[in-house]
Amino acid sequence: MIKRIGILTSGGDSPGMNAAIRAVTRVAIANGIEVVGINDGYKGMVEGNFRPLIKEDVSDILDRGGTILGSARLVEFKDVKVQQVAVQKLTEAGIDAVVVIGGDGSYRGAMALTQLGINCIGLPGTIDNDIPATDFTIGFDTALHTVVECVDKLRDTSSSHHRCSVVEVMGNRCGDLAVWAAISCGAEAVVTQETGFDEEDLLERLRYLDSVRRKKHAIVVISEKITDVNELARKISANTGFSGRATVLGHIQRGGSPTPSDRMLASRMAEKAVDLLVNGIGGHCVGIVDNAIVSYPIEEALKMPKKSRKELYQLFDRLV
Repeated sequence: MIKRIGILTSGGDSPGMNAAIRAVTRVAIANGIEVVGINDGYKGMVEGNFRPLIKEDVSDILDRGGTILGSARLVEFKDVKVQQVAVQKLTEAGIDAVVVIGGDGSYRGAMALTQLGINCIGLPGTIDNDIPATDFTIGFDTALHTVVECVDKLRDTSSSHHRCSVVEVMGNRCGDLAVWAAISCGAEAVVTQETGFDEEDLLERLRYLDSVRRKKHAIVVISEKITDVNELARKISANTGFSGRATVLGHIQRGGSPTPSDRMLASRMAEKAVDLLVNGIGGHCVGIVDNAIVSYPIEEALKMPKKSRKELYQLFDRLV
């Protein structure tokens, strides 16, 4: 029988992590289980940086971005000797199981700990929406709202100056933020790993929009790690009738108060995580598929093929 659950956040922070921390804490306490916060992710686990959490500790954090537990990357956690140190620290603290909130790298750590005897459940906390085992990750909806708000404002000024705004969004090689934002904002072009990047084709499209469609402005949404957006903006200025300007939204996409959708998602997933641990299940990750909260073995989830967004790209093409 589980008496004490640990909880940590790992990797990049995402809005809704605090909502998940709150829900895990309160659902566990409702089940008569003590909760321990693990500060600074796996680094804090290895260092034994723990603190007890009670209901009052997670009051008034539902609407806060970031994570009250902090997050830090620990590349060395791949080493089984480092994992064994973590297990020792958990055992000494009487922690029977752990809920890990993060991305696929965090999942691998949770799987390793489960294999060493500490049942762990992973929750998908990342704005990138790049985990195949779930339709949506905690933080994606909030990040999308941030991107849309920024692009809407850029469109206002672009219209005044006959500009093409090239907006780089995050995604870690996943195009979900870009394509969802492009459709939501009525962008003229979207560039992701899925679409590929044909510079001349993009320039030709912009020339057509300027000379034939007589567009006053244009928005190009592009995923990070594809090309130098400042150089692309210069080429747009030199080769089309638009004045190119690049905007890199960067880490502003990670911040802000989580949307109601992310708060609900985090709470539902957290409840599922505690229920799994109470039933002796570890090495699983929680997801939402067709609006149902589900779980899969982490090993199986990591092998799932990348989510296809073909229908979204087809929709975008028909809307331009």
